[in-house]
Amino acid sequence: MDFGLVLQTDPPASRVVSLMKRAERSGFSHGWTFDSAVLWQEPFVIYSQILANTQKLTVGPMVTNPGTRTWEVTASTFATLNDMFGNRTVCGIGRGDSAMRVAGRKPNTLARISEAMKVIRALGSGQEADLGGGTVVRFPWIKPGAQLPVWMAAYGPKALKMTGEEADGFILQLSDLYLTEYMVKAVKQAAVEAGRDPSEVKICVAAPAYVTEDDSPAQLAHAREQCRWFGGMVGNHVADLVSKYGEHSAAVPDELTEYIKAREGYDYSHHGRADNPDTAFVPDEIVDRFCLIGPVEKHIEKLNALRELGVDQFAVYDMHDAQEAVIDAYGASVIPAINS
Repeated sequence: MDFGLVLQTDPPASRVVSLMKRAERSGFSHGWTFDSAVLWQEPFVIYSQILANTQKLTVGPMVTNPGTRTWEVTASTFATLNDMFGNRTVCGIGRGDSAMRVAGRKPNTLARISEAMKVIRALGSGQEADLGGGTVVRFPWIKPGAQLPVWMAAYGPKALKMTGEEADGFILQLSDLYLTEYMVKAVKQAAVEAGRDPSEVKICVAAPAYVTEDDSPAQLAHAREQCRWFGGMVGNHVADLVSKYGEHSAAVPDELTEYIKAREGYDYSHHGRADNPDTAFVPDEIVDRFCLIGPVEKHIEKLNALRELGVDQFAVYDMHDAQEAVIDAYGASVIPAINS
């Protein structure tokens, strides 16, 4: 199993670079960041520094979207990084929850994501692409062998189906075992029905991880408070699904939608942060299901279970008060145990 580190690009950028270097030394293969231009610093500028200061780490956004930048600009940025540092980027893409809403726009439609994925992948791999209206372009400076995989974030049935049909990878932002199994099956089945080899679709589960010294109530309570924000972040996507499919629908499992009943609102200025006041509605049970918390052995147990469900990568959301400690614990104990 591969391991990734997910960070927000809070200043100073030097700290983001330092944590990514630490992650690579600890056995992580991927470095991911949020991509929301108003809330955080520009990730692609920082990727250049991360790539220059690491040897093998693959970097990318979790996730970018088709509305913040024009597609040829997104593709050119990835392709430039790959030309400079080798094929060491991956384009994670989604609807643009925070990036679009903070800028006063609606998240992108699935149809727009589908079009963007095709264009970005083609251009980033040195092929021609139609930018719309018959304008076909190709980057003349791309060298042979350029590659740009595109991984899609999804929760709902239509998005899961499209991921299996079109994306190179699936990003699932939660680590609940039941929901992971449900959604991975949906993606793989869609791939099969589209005539694809389902093993070609990489599966990445992303969630906060917090390693405690023991499983005492006090230790677990602190870990939950540090990770409760994640249930609020996922809740934004779940709320969209409920508004589209209804509170109880065969299209979306109740196991995903039930917990947001007490959700009242969401202020993106606290997005993805441990002190987010808008996530008090998230119960302990959801934190335990969606995240990895507890002593090292609990992390190993759940990661082995995720791997059995077909997960190729676990990406650690490292937004809490123990960033270095979690990277070090995974490097010293978790990653060797999983990949021994």
